[in-house]
Amino acid sequence: MAEEYDEEFGELGLVIGDLNIPSRASDLPPQFKDLLVPNKVQYVFCTGNVGNRETTDWLKTLSGNTHFVKGDFDEAKDIPETKIIQIGAWKLALVHGHQIIPAGDDESLYTFLKEMEADVLITGYTGVAKVSAVEKKYIINPGSVTGGFNGQQSSIPSFLILEFKKEKIQVFIYTLDGDVKIDKQELPLQK
Repeated sequence: MAEEYDEEFGELGLVIGDLNIPSRASDLPPQFKDLLVPNKVQYVFCTGNVGNRETTDWLKTLSGNTHFVKGDFDEAKDIPETKIIQIGAWKLALVHGHQIIPAGDDESLYTFLKEMEADVLITGYTGVAKVSAVEKKYIINPGSVTGGFNGQQSSIPSFLILEFKKEKIQVFIYTLDGDVKIDKQELPLQK
């Protein structure tokens, strides 16, 4: 029985972004910090706007396989604007999203996704967690893990866990609205 479960269980990836530490938030909510510990995920995908070196270093402790893109407030010169990551049959494109006009628009994001020739676009910038399917492709946004979205408003803190399987990705959306809530969506591979 255990072997069947192990075969069914896929690799895990943390999707996180728009932390904005310390400019808009002092740290992650403690409820999230307790969940995000080293060696629980195989990948970390960060959509940018981390905020400081200490937070970047902490994110790198969560997995030996971390991927960052540059947000509109990131100052580091060595972080790329976009990144492509292949995991099994899945081709992922990673971008912060401030480059997409209008911000968060599914049609504009889909056009960018097609240009990147990927199956999944991981983007941030809007501060709102969202999973969309467009023309056999997927657009996912982890929102802001701290809720420190921008100077005018805050958002519900959120992040995503992706479970990669051969023919699908299970997306677990973690939000903190009083208590930690977890919603689940399934993204079937469509070539």
